[in-house]
Order: sequence, then C-alpha cells, then structure tokens
Amino acid sequence: MPRTPTVAIVGRPNVGKSTLFNRLVGKKLALVDDRPGVTRDRREGEATLLGLEFRVIDTAGYEDEDPHTLPGRMRAQTTAAVREADVALFLIDSRAGLTPLDEEIARWLRSEKTPVVLAANKAEGRAGEAGLLEAWSLGLGEPIPMSAEHGEGVVDLFEHLRPFVEREDEVEDAEDEEGERILKLAIVGRPNAGKSTLINRILEEERLITGPEAGITRDSIAIDWRWHAPDGEVRPVRLIDTAGMRKKAKVDDKLEKLSVADARRAVDFAEVVVLLLDATRGLEVQDLKIADNVLKEGRALIIAINKWDIAENQSALFNGIKGALEEGLSQARGIPVLTVSAATGKGIDTLLKVAFETRELWSKRVSTGQLNRWFEDAIEKNPPPAPGGKRIKLRYITQVGSRPPSFVLFGTRVDQLPDSYLRYLVNGIRKELDFGAVPVRLAARASRNPYDTK
Repeated sequence: MPRTPTVAIVGRPNVGKSTLFNRLVGKKLALVDDRPGVTRDRREGEATLLGLEFRVIDTAGYEDEDPHTLPGRMRAQTTAAVREADVALFLIDSRAGLTPLDEEIARWLRSEKTPVVLAANKAEGRAGEAGLLEAWSLGLGEPIPMSAEHGEGVVDLFEHLRPFVEREDEVEDAEDEEGERILKLAIVGRPNAGKSTLINRILEEERLITGPEAGITRDSIAIDWRWHAPDGEVRPVRLIDTAGMRKKAKVDDKLEKLSVADARRAVDFAEVVVLLLDATRGLEVQDLKIADNVLKEGRALIIAINKWDIAENQSALFNGIKGALEEGLSQARGIPVLTVSAATGKGIDTLLKVAFETRELWSKRVSTGQLNRWFEDAIEKNPPPAPGGKRIKLRYITQVGSRPPSFVLFGTRVDQLPDSYLRYLVNGIRKELDFGAVPVRLAARASRNPYDTK
C-alpha cells in the first residue's frame, strides 16, 4: 500500500489545534476545552481537505519543561510527530498575538528538516489583525489567516498544504525487474462470463481452472506476465482474475459473499478494469451495477464482449449493448466497448493495447495554464446560471490529483451550481483536454472568506 502523507499540527497550548484536527477529520475525535493541556498523547485521524486526503496528527501543546516531567514527555511526543510528518502545520493564536513560547517553537521548527506551514488561528474579524501581522516575524513565510472553529480559511490552507501532501497516485505503482510500470488489469463480470478462460488464453497456458459450472473462481488471483505486443514491444502486466459477481439477493452462501467482497477489493487495487460480458446473454442489469461500482471507485473501465465467435446478429448486438450502456449508465458514455473471444484469442491484443492507452489517460495531468485557458473559454461559451438573480462567479480550477483525474473548482455561491452545469464542465474536461472516458472527479468550493476585511 502507498504511504499516506502526514500533517502534524503543532503549537503552544490552547491555540485551537484539537479544534482544527476535529474539523479536518470531520468528527469530534479530540477533546476540546478552554483549559490548556487537554491533549497529551498524539492523536491521529484520516483527514480530507477539498479533495486532498492525508493523515493528520494532533499533538500536545509544546511546552518548555524538563524532559522527565509529564509536559516534557508530551513535548518529546510532539517532536517525534514532526519528524515523521511530511509537513508541520504550526498554529498560533492571532487574537492573543505572539508569545515567547511561539517564538521558541518557531526557532525549533526552523532547525528541523520537516517543511512548515504557518497558520494564524482565530483570525475572524478585526481582533486578529495585529497577531497576523506579527506572525511574519517568525521567519516561516506567509501566515494563513483562518478560523478552525468557523471553518474559514480552508481554501488558503488547501493551497499551502497541497505541495506537501498531494498524492499523485491513489493506486500504488508497481515496477518489474527492469523498472517498467506494471499495468494492473482486473477482469470482472458475472459468473461464467469466461474471465478465467480469457486469462488462460492471454497467458497461453491452462493457468486457471475453468469449466461450465458457475463460481469456480473464489479468490482473486494475480498473475504477473509480459505482453509481447504486435509492434515488438514487451510490456509488463499484472492480470487479476476475480470471482463472478451475482445480484446480492442471489448470494446467500457465506463463501460466495466473501469471494464477491474479495473481487471488489481487487478492483480497488487495479488501474484498469475490464468488465467482461457474455455475448450469448447480452447486457444485464447486474452488468450495469458492476460498471457503476468500478467508476465510483475511480478506476478506468473497458467493456469487453466475450464469446464473439459464436454471437448471432453481431452488428445489432454490439449497437444494442452500446446504446443500453449509454442509457443505463450516463457516466459510461464513450467508454471503450471491444469484442473478444477467449476461445480463439481474437481481439486480445487490441484489448491490451486499449488498456495501456486508457491507463495513460487515467494518469494524465494538464498544466494549470492549459486548464484555466480551457476553463475561461468554457464559462464564456456557457456562463453559469444566476439563481434568484444573483450571479455565480467562477474564479479558477485546479487539478488536485490523477488516477483518477480530480479537479477542484473555486468561486462564489458555487453551492448553488446545478448538477447539469458541473456535468457540462466534466464533459468539457474529457473532450477538450483529451481525458477520454476515464472517470473525472470535480468538486466545487467557495473561495471567498466572509471574515476577510480586504
């Protein structure tokens, strides 16, 4: 599993560290009280900030005490937390102004190797202005004005933390002995669609047990293999065979339930997922549910129709499946639909070629300049609506991650943007910025701080 980026919140007692921790994790996990020293041990949680995901550590208030005393031992815990973190978030109380202990903590942080982001908490209104200006003297760069209690300043906090905690990949990269990235390709579908038979044909050996009985495969099986492409290139692939997924109502056997859960976990670890259909049965509701689950997990999806060598009325069948996909799964529009035969091997090279191409789109990033040029053009062609006669102003957009491509849109009154407008932007990202049909995530966030006096 990839290591989760870590943020350690540090500061003297009673500056609001636990309040900020609770806001980032979305739960009241840390005790909060006006008295100093409530937090003693390091507390950890999974945090989300405008699409960024990271581990956050709430530390005890940093105090200048003998190492053998309780406050001294608490300080040692804080030091350890900072040294293991990707970034330290140093919190001061802008209303109280700088204290000698704030200055001592700043000197200590400057001596450590961990990067530091400085935040001036309790900055709502004019009462925190003096402390905010004083914070520049700490030599830790621009202080972020914020209010952990009211949730203000999160956009600025996002921008400052992003370079340190942004994860390029949600799925762990794997490399072969020669340092090439391995394509992690999962094959999913209903029972008896031919998943194991297809993998055996790809490997050109009877690696997996097959047969007419549904449900032979129980565990997800991962097999490393090298694809000799028609152009002569040799590329590493990790093939993942999974148990067939039936409707929940039909799954009453405990072992089958475990097998289906295992198949879903296999999707989590894949980069590209092939949903295998049975040409003799066409597209069923369960196929749409499987496809929907794959896309919700943010994985790149390919539809492959197996047993094409024995399919009847091929043209009508193919067009019917494509039409049903677009009608029953709007986010699947444009997803590659291919035909294969596990029995003869026809279409397998095309399937693998498309899988590699799809992964490239799924991993793609665009420059901020290119993204915002498209964005300005998109809102000029189709301005956002003005609900109640009040204009929604969209300021800018940024890509916060890839695999899958994830974007955050900033502006005012964005909570009133209709879903249809967000779909317009997502479709534009796919079409104009060449992301194809991979899942694209777009979140909208207000960029104006109502406590900002500027």
